Amino acid sequence: MSERSEGAARLSVFKTYKLYVGGKFPRSESGRVYEVTDSKGGRGGGAWLANAPLASRKDARDAVVAARKAVAGWSGATAYNRGQVLYRVAEMLEGRREQYVREVADAEGLSKAKAAAVVDAAVDRWVWYAGWTDKIAQVVGGANPVAGPYFNLSTPEPTGVVAVLAPQDSSLLGLVSVLAPVIATGNTAVVVAAEHAPLPALSLGEVLATSDVPAGVVNILSGRTAEIAAPLAAHQDVNAIDLTGASPQLAAELEAAAADNLKRVRRPSPTENWLTDPGTSRLTAWLETKTVWHPMGV
Repeated sequence: MSERSEGAARLSVFKTYKLYVGGKFPRSESGRVYEVTDSKGGRGGGAWLANAPLASRKDARDAVVAARKAVAGWSGATAYNRGQVLYRVAEMLEGRREQYVREVADAEGLSKAKAAAVVDAAVDRWVWYAGWTDKIAQVVGGANPVAGPYFNLSTPEPTGVVAVLAPQDSSLLGLVSVLAPVIATGNTAVVVAAEHAPLPALSLGEVLATSDVPAGVVNILSGRTAEIAAPLAAHQDVNAIDLTGASPQLAAELEAAAADNLKRVRRPSPTENWLTDPGTSRLTAWLETKTVWHPMGV
C-alpha cells in the first residue's frame, strides 16, 4: 500500500530561510523572525511568502568575526583565482534562474518576463565584475616617475571588512551591484539584505555556500536595517561601510558612528540606476594604494 492514498492532497514543503554567516546557516541567535510578504499589496500588505530571520546585534558581531577571519585567505588569493571563483558563482546563479525569477517577481512586483530580465542582468553583472578581478590593478596601479635612481610602484590593496547595506529597491540586481565589487577586489563583506525583500539575498547565501567562495568571505543578514547597521557602523573591526540601503537620516547617523575608527564610507545616491553601466567606481571605493620604492640596479 502506498504511503499516500491516491488523490490525497500533498502537504507543501515550505522553505526555511536562514542567515548566512561564516559559511553556515544559523537562525538568529535571538530566535526572532519576521513575516515577508509580496509587494502587490504594498509593504506589509501583500501575500505571505516566508518568515525571514530577524538578525540581532549579536548576529552582526558574529558576522564581523567571520569576515575578519576570512580576510587573509581571500585577499591573499591571486586575482586570477578570485575571478575563477566569482565566475563559478555566476554559473550557479544561472542554474537557479527560475527560482530567482520567482523570488524577484514577488519581491519587486514584476511580471515574470521583467523579473527574468532583471535576473539575467544580475548574472551578467556578476560575470562583469568577475572579469575585473585581474584587471583593476593595471587600471589604478602603475609606475610613478621620481627624481632619483629608484623604481616607485603603486599597487592597489583591499581595505578589509566592508559592511554593505543592500539597496531597498532592487533585491537581486542591486544586491549584486554592491556586493560583487567588494569581494572582487579581495575584501570580505557583511551584507544587510533589503529589509522588506530579503529572500533573494538569503537564497544567494545558498549559492555561495555551494560554490568555491571560502567561508566568511560573504555573510548575509536579514532584518531591520537600522538595527543591524548601527553595530556594524560602530564596530572597530569593520574597515568600510556602503550606505546604499540607508535612508538619508539613517545614513547621517551611521556616517557619524563610522568616523570613530575612520571607516571608508560610501554615501547613498538618490539617482542610482542599477541597469546602467556601473563603471569602476565601486571597485576603487574599497581599495587602498600601497607605494613601494626600490633602488634601480639592485
